[in-house]
Formats: sequence, C-alpha cells, structure tokens
Amino acid sequence: MSRLARFVVVMFPPGTHLTYGLLWTVSFEGMAVLLAGSGAWSPSLATLVRVVTVVLALLFMRMLDEQKDFDYDVLHNPDRPLVTGAITARELRAAMAVIAVVLLALNAVVSPLPAGAVLVVLAYGLFLWAAETVFPLVREDILLNLVAALPIQALLNTYLCLSLSGTGAIRLNGDLAWMLVLYACVFVHFELARKTRQGEQSERLYPQVLGVHGSGVWTLLLALVAIGLDLALVVPRLRDGGALLEALLPCLAAVFPLAGAWGYWGKRPGRLNWPKGTAVGFVVVLCTSLIAQAATVG
Repeated sequence: MSRLARFVVVMFPPGTHLTYGLLWTVSFEGMAVLLAGSGAWSPSLATLVRVVTVVLALLFMRMLDEQKDFDYDVLHNPDRPLVTGAITARELRAAMAVIAVVLLALNAVVSPLPAGAVLVVLAYGLFLWAAETVFPLVREDILLNLVAALPIQALLNTYLCLSLSGTGAIRLNGDLAWMLVLYACVFVHFELARKTRQGEQSERLYPQVLGVHGSGVWTLLLALVAIGLDLALVVPRLRDGGALLEALLPCLAAVFPLAGAWGYWGKRPGRLNWPKGTAVGFVVVLCTSLIAQAATVG
C-alpha cells in the first residue's frame, strides 16, 4: 500500500488532480444545468459522487498510461516509478481493478445508466492500450494518438450528462453536444500547450508534425474557440441584459492563452516553448468562471 501511495504522490499529485477534477466536474455540471433551463445551479451529494468518479477515472488512466508508455519512459523519463521498480505492473493492475469496482458500486447507487457509462470509459482506455500495442503507429504518431485519446474525455463528459439526467437534474438536449466540443477544445489546448516546445528529435512533440508556428497557432486558437462557444451558448439566454457581467466572465480566461502566445513568439527568438503555466491558468480561470456563470445567470 505504501508503494502505491508513493506512486500516487509522484505521478498523480492529489492536490493538483483533486482541484482539476473538482473544477472540471462542477463547471460541466453547472453549465449543463444552465443550458437545460433548470434554473440556477447548486451542488448536491450526487455532485460529490461525480467529482470522485472523474478523479478516480483519471487515476485509472494514469496507471494505465504508466504501463503502456513504459518503453518510451525508459529512454525519456527514466525516473518514473515503474521504470525504477518503485512499483510493479502487477500492483498497478490490482489497483486498477479495485478502482473499477469502487466506481461501479459508487455510481450504481445513483443510477444504473451512469454506472454503465463509467465502465465504457474504463473499457475504452483498455481498448486504446490494446490498439497501441497491435498498431504501434497509434502510439508513435502524436496526432493520431491525440485523436485516439480524445474520446476518453468525451466519454467522461457523456457520463456526467447521463448521471445528471439519471438524477433528474437535466433533460438531455442538443446544447450539450456543443458543451462536449467546448470541453474538447479546452482539453486539446492544454495538451498542445504541454508539448509545444523544443526537445530531442526522438521525443513526441507537436511542433514536429504541426510546425513551430502551426502548433502555436492551434494552441492559441483552441482556447479562444472554447471561450467563444461559451459566450455563444450563454449570452443569448440572458433576459433583458441581466447578469451580462457574469456571462462575460470567461473572457478573463483569454488573458492566459494570449500571454502564452506572447511568451512563445514575443520573447527569446529561436527558443519557442509555450509557457505551461498559462495553460494551467486558462483551465482554472475558465472553469471557475463557468461555475460563476451557472450559479448566477441561471
């Protein structure tokens, strides 16, 4: 147990991931309630179940990634716990099995449908591992791997929609599909920002396939599209201009990708590295502003 605890501390820092899972889940839930016309959003016990589910599902995927990226980490991340022997693949798989059982039991209490949706999320992660093993190109081509991994985030958001519907918090509608697109933009922005930098030729980085400027443009554009989608979904719902200030709060998040773009292109010519802190700030401020929107605009 102590070996597993050390793995979690090193590879899945609880403070960071609990905050991320909380912001992601609560902002998505609040926006879904707002777009469903169910009034102002407020948290419930079911909200806590969803937060725990998202965090544990992310931990499951982290454990899975640690195993499927083993060969790459031997070369580029030799200090990773699985590479150093601080934990074994068998221990990780046993923990993954426990997580799956806990998630199934936790969500079955709320509604059978989201419990099934959680299993689909975990199953897709295992399917992707198998696909990368059988077809190495899926693992080695960074863009193809991104496209293949994106459904994990979409499936988690679908789980949130089904859980909200199963508890009667919302009725499923077409606007939720646009929310999936919005959150996909946020996810891909963060992913691109992490790997839009200089590095060794053997590393998997986006400038190698998108180009130095192309990778930066896509990183910036996706963040701005996410903000624009939110405004397009929320502002038309205002009555007589009410709560306009709250509806425009996500615009504050634009400061971070713009600052990232300046750090990427505007300083130290020849050393193009997207500042990671701006991507973190964007996610935190955008999700926080979406929560404020849901609590006030509705």
